[in-house]
Amino acid sequence: MNSSLDIKEILKIARKDLLTQITLPYFSVVLSFMFAILLALYLFFVYRIYTRKSFYDKEFNMSLPIITIIITAVIIAIQSSLVVSLGMVGALSIVRFRTAVKRPMDLAFVFWAVATGILCGTRLFAIAIIMNILLTLGLILMELLPVAKAPKLLVIHANETIDKTKLFDIIRAVTPNYTVKSESNTSGNICLIIEARFPKSHDLIANISALGEVKKCSLIAHDGEVAF
Repeated sequence: MNSSLDIKEILKIARKDLLTQITLPYFSVVLSFMFAILLALYLFFVYRIYTRKSFYDKEFNMSLPIITIIITAVIIAIQSSLVVSLGMVGALSIVRFRTAVKRPMDLAFVFWAVATGILCGTRLFAIAIIMNILLTLGLILMELLPVAKAPKLLVIHANETIDKTKLFDIIRAVTPNYTVKSESNTSGNICLIIEARFPKSHDLIANISALGEVKKCSLIAHDGEVAF
């Protein structure tokens, strides 16, 4: 009999604790949102400056401050009630994001925004500021790392009667190191694809095109980066 009463008392106390709401000071809540807004704007400008113009997505950049403020509000609400926190966990667990992230760095900025929101919501402002400073310094240092020039592709369309000795002599005059990536012959016409780093390529196209059998010559560069 006593054991059954003890269980009822335990359940009663547990229910009371579960439904208890903690009232957070308004000043603390306002301060959390103020820091979240300031750091969200800081993140907005960091992404705008860091991202290259050709890859800049304004809508994605605008979503970063919104994510920060929303996460801050969620963390504040979770702290006020255990029931609310369990409900939010259940609601957020069914969310599925199907938008593909264009670049890995965009995903890093999303986690940056989420972490900032969590730290502001838990009023760990010093850690939030230090994290933002360290991440910014990390971006600057990584941008200053030296990179090698990416190789270019030289595409040549010519008759099969072309003197390849003269052709490769012209290429060797510009760079001694090259790789023939592809060579095909179709109905008497050949196509050569040569990969190399051409330090002085302004006269290369003209010299190759001067060969009578050459029909078309193109030098293609890509936007990739090659680390040392």
